[in-house]
Parts: sequence; structure tokens; C-alpha cells
Amino acid sequence: MKKVLFETNNHLAFVTINRPEQLNCFDYETLVELENIIEEIKLDKDIRSVIFTGAGEKAFSAGADLKERRTLNEKEVRRNVSKIRDVFTMIEELPQPTIAAINGYALGGGFELALVCDFRYAVKKAKMGLTEVSWAIIPGAGGTQRLSRLIGTSKAKELILTARKIDAQQAFDLGIVNKVVEDDELIKSSIALSEEIMKNGPLAVAQAKYAINYGSNVDMKTGLAIESKAYEVIIPTKDRIEALQAFNEKRPAIFKGE
Repeated sequence: MKKVLFETNNHLAFVTINRPEQLNCFDYETLVELENIIEEIKLDKDIRSVIFTGAGEKAFSAGADLKERRTLNEKEVRRNVSKIRDVFTMIEELPQPTIAAINGYALGGGFELALVCDFRYAVKKAKMGLTEVSWAIIPGAGGTQRLSRLIGTSKAKELILTARKIDAQQAFDLGIVNKVVEDDELIKSSIALSEEIMKNGPLAVAQAKYAINYGSNVDMKTGLAIESKAYEVIIPTKDRIEALQAFNEKRPAIFKGE
């Protein structure tokens, strides 16, 4: 049985962590499968948005597989931590917009997976948090860095150093989650957001995401230079010309990502 499911439909990709009996925890094999899928998505120009979720109704992902961790020596632990950090960075750097559809527990590495996505939609029952210090370790897949950049260092320290779990509404109030929905609305709402984005020029969307990601942690002058370079990439594209022609002809634009 595959530990990560992958399917596409009308330019939209779905990636599902498929270990429901283990609350979709990440063992090494799962990380390798996920890495291969992300590499495929990165190179597929037909994919314009990606939704990540967990199998079953209990968990998005409860993080690292602690049963596996008990069997690992120190070298293997370092291998696993390096792998999850690298794979999550790959997800963050995907040109396509990404949505974490949080259907239950998102703890530790599961929460870190949600943090690397561009958007986070969660069901009301979801519980999330970086709980690693309660296991005498620290977040190792970017959680200390991404959460503090998202909500500020003081709030991030409060959540991380207490190993506190928060519910979906609390996460929304902190600016972690974009939207809180009923269980049966999660995927539908995530698809609706993807479709709203995918109506636009895919190359422009990718460059806008790039400019935001790489410009948000630098000074304004450097950020404006990054934006300018991203704009330069768009000028010679066929999609830009198509948008102008469609406007002139009073019709919807047909973008091909060229």
C-alpha cells in the first residue's frame, strides 16, 4: 500500500498522507515517497495548484513516527530529520500555490507540513501545535523559523516552549489558518480556492508567489528588486499577450502557461 497518494484533476493535484492507522505520521519511507511526488509536481507544468491532506478523519498528520524513532540509532535519526526538513523545503519552494487541508490533528511535523503550504484551511475539530519539546526534542523541519515569521517571535515561543495544542479557531485568530470550515466543506473549500487562483495566468501566479516568498524576509529595496526580476520573466510570455487580447475582445482569457 502506498503511504502517500497522488492524483491530478483539471490542473489540480491532490497529495494525501496515507497512514490513517498511524495518524498519518511520517516514517522514512513516507518521506521518500513524498519527496518523489513533490519532484514530479515541480516539473509538471500542467499542475497549477496542490492540495495536501491526510487520509481518514482523525489526522492531517501527527508528525514523526515515534515508534520508528525508537528503533533508530543517532545516525538514522539525523537522516530522518534532514530528510523531512529538505522535503518540506521542496514543498515550500514549489512554483504552484499549495493548500493544507487540515482534517484533524496537525502536530509536530504535521503542523510543520501545514506551515510550508501557502494556505491553511482547517476543520473545526482540528488540533495543531509544535509539541516537540514535550518529547525532549525541538521542531526540526522548520517550525521554529516559519511559525515565528508567521505570527511573531513572542507568540511562537509561547506555543513552542509550552508544547501547547490549539484548536482551529485559535489558529485562525493567530493568523495561522486562513479559514475554518465544517468537516464536509474542507476539500470543497480548498478546491474552490484553487479554482479561484487557477483562473489567473499560471506563470504570473508562480512569479507573484516567488516575489512574496523571497521578498518577505529582506529589506524593501532588495524586495523591490526581486519583484522587478519576477516581472521581467512575465513580459515576454504568450499569456500576457493573451490577457490583453481577451480584454480587447471582451472574452475570458485562455491561459496556457506559456
